[in-house]
Amino acid sequence: LEILVTILNMNDNSPVFKQTNLTKVVPEDTKVNATIVAREDLSASDADLDIIFYELTTIVAGTDGYFAIKGVNNPEIYLQKTLDYEKFNSTTLVLYARDRPVGSTDTTYTATTTINIFIEEVDTKPPWFLPCTFINTDKSICISSPYTGRVNISEMSTEPLILEPGPIYAIDPDYTLNEKIVYSIVGGDTDKVFSVDADTGNLTMNKLATSPDSYLLQVMATQVNNIQKYSIASVEIKVINKSNHAPYFESRIYNGTVFVGLAPRSFVFQAGDLSRPLMITAVDDDFPNV
Repeated sequence: LEILVTILNMNDNSPVFKQTNLTKVVPEDTKVNATIVAREDLSASDADLDIIFYELTTIVAGTDGYFAIKGVNNPEIYLQKTLDYEKFNSTTLVLYARDRPVGSTDTTYTATTTINIFIEEVDTKPPWFLPCTFINTDKSICISSPYTGRVNISEMSTEPLILEPGPIYAIDPDYTLNEKIVYSIVGGDTDKVFSVDADTGNLTMNKLATSPDSYLLQVMATQVNNIQKYSIASVEIKVINKSNHAPYFESRIYNGTVFVGLAPRSFVFQAGDLSRPLMITAVDDDFPNV
């Protein structure tokens, strides 16, 4: 009597990862869709030779959506969204391997591996002139206002010029890198009237300004380690006549008359002369003919 016995493969083994904990350092400027962890480093094996089904989860709040796997049967992890070191510099992923699809009523065995991701800051932003205003919600772009200042015509100033809304100053917005920044005038000063200190940004005069025309300077802030990282700010210097006298009122006291019930914006009249509106005037001895 010949008896044939067939051994049925029973699902009695869990999937197994090569390693249950691994760490990856990812540069901040990594391109979207780039592979972060290769398939061969993440594939699980199963002694039952079952098809493995994978699922990736993120366990750090606020870092969802940046990393994903290529498919339910392909555990290769890739970058799904652009990284920003200022938003987060690390996260933790958990990869699940199951020998049955999610939701299956059959007996299912599961294995997990933890992937620790550390973001490496990269020099991605050009300098920002301060003060500046953020124009987007993630605060990745900050636009500065033009600087303005004044000099007296035909008068030499030996001190750094006072500017509004403040002195010329730029920073590296890649804060932890904080690369050194140098300044230079790249436009608007054909007569070489002004100089900017390369290290401090202080604006000084080389010679007299003899024309009443304003100067519109272009000042560049450049990172020392990378001249392709730069920003340019406008600096308007107005040339004015020197003021030696303060303005003053022609009279210390002005008296006027109004009537009850007048409509808004009605004239106030000279006291004692209801035919003449009250006028308050000031003069400046620097402008005697005005």
